[in-house]
Amino acid sequence: MSDIACPMCEMTDVLVRNDRWECVTCGHEWVRNDKNDDTPGPRIVKDAHGNILADGDVVSLIKDLKLGGGSQVLKAGSKSKPIRLVDGDHEISCKMNGMAIGLKACFVKKVPAI
Repeated sequence: MSDIACPMCEMTDVLVRNDRWECVTCGHEWVRNDKNDDTPGPRIVKDAHGNILADGDVVSLIKDLKLGGGSQVLKAGSKSKPIRLVDGDHEISCKMNGMAIGLKACFVKKVPAI
């Protein structure tokens, strides 16, 4: 395992192959480029389908999520208010069903603008 994060799910469970990296969590593979690993680029947050997210986007859940510390569940398909991207364990800060919550990008999909 390494300190490199997967560009799809941003988890750090990454295996080193001969010429590529492989994420243990989501199975995503990408080309290994050792000379650029030390210089991080701009942070890109992608949803479960690989769409790039930005501040102000609206997302919906792709699966039911149980809220910690209680018996409440956010149902799949629930839409958020416009999101805000944040640093930390959860990439997305938003309001959903009247509650302020933090979400991981791998559990949401971007809702197309009308």
